[in-house]
Amino acid sequence: MKYNDQQLEGLAKFYKDQLLKDTIPFWFPKSIDEEHGGYLFMRDQDGTLIDDDKAVWIQGRGAWLLATLYNTIEPKAAWLAGAKSGIDFLNKHCFDTDGQMFFHVTRDGKPIRKRRYYFSETFAVIANAAYAKASGDEAAAEKARFLFGKCIKYATTPGLLPAKFTNTRPSRGIGVPMIMMNTAQQLRETIGDPRCDDLISNWIEEIKTYFVKDDIQCVMEQVSPDGEIIDHIDGRTLNPGHAIEGAWFILHEAKYRNNDPELIKLGCKMLDYMWERGWDKEHGGIFYFKDVYDKPVQEYWQDMKFWWPQNEAIIATLLAYTLTGNEKYARWHQMIHDYAYDKFHDKKNGEWFGYLHKDGSVAQTAKGNLFKGPFHLPRQEWYCAQLLGELGY
Repeated sequence: MKYNDQQLEGLAKFYKDQLLKDTIPFWFPKSIDEEHGGYLFMRDQDGTLIDDDKAVWIQGRGAWLLATLYNTIEPKAAWLAGAKSGIDFLNKHCFDTDGQMFFHVTRDGKPIRKRRYYFSETFAVIANAAYAKASGDEAAAEKARFLFGKCIKYATTPGLLPAKFTNTRPSRGIGVPMIMMNTAQQLRETIGDPRCDDLISNWIEEIKTYFVKDDIQCVMEQVSPDGEIIDHIDGRTLNPGHAIEGAWFILHEAKYRNNDPELIKLGCKMLDYMWERGWDKEHGGIFYFKDVYDKPVQEYWQDMKFWWPQNEAIIATLLAYTLTGNEKYARWHQMIHDYAYDKFHDKKNGEWFGYLHKDGSVAQTAKGNLFKGPFHLPRQEWYCAQLLGELGY
């Protein structure tokens, strides 16, 4: 199938309307913590608060979202003020004395947990960068660049972050080059940074060299240090939605580089491989985990449908279609779009449920927790609306 102009215009309107009339109103302004700053995102299906703790990485995501809406949709004072609340909370409460960020804090900012990875930092980078663009705050711009430099050191210096235990089976994961690539893309496209282009190229090359396996048509989640498959349960476990997210990061870079044909080829190949492995041909939707050799997967939620892989697949298929015109991607986009908005979208209260059983029934009703908040869904709706808008729809 192909999308005609009327259908693409309809999709552009749909995504923008969903974003501004459904998704954003579920979260804001009620989630802005007027007493302590930051955001209260742990909410049930009707928006009722179920916990007042704060996940630091989602604080950064919330600030990024509000600043990005200000920068690209409309310069609303409420969005800018809301973004500042998140930035101020991060800076005041979310850094330990060693400079590393916490993962989980209380409502008033007391530390609860710190993890050995630096995803809190990467989201603080894009939050500060987007806020700096919106506000003109040079201190926020410098904070973004400084934290980006720290993330580069964390990514390239073994042992810099404390390990929970000694790993006697070393591996490399696709998550580091993926998140660092997208962090650099966001930094470059908001306030600019001369380090970004070369680093993005390096991270793409790392993904291509170590994780994309053409012989078995797969994108691995982790491999040995030299790129070999680790034939144990963890090493064999695939996360199709995560690899599809990486595919659209690369397709986005292709678009940025004047539709670079090699990057389009790489991104589409990754999407093709993981759609084939991840799409549930019986019930629809993207599975959470699969085994590279189709052996049993350890995690009991392996055949559930989480919200965010569907968001990433919606972006990836639409982006692939607009870059290539390949009818397959229009068909896939319609399949994942129709499935996700039918099964995940809460027609009564707005936003999406986060977790479905294999058959598409709701597993639990929370819209926000330590891992889910206003990011993957609003980013998908925003990105797709922007993409189609740039094409004149």
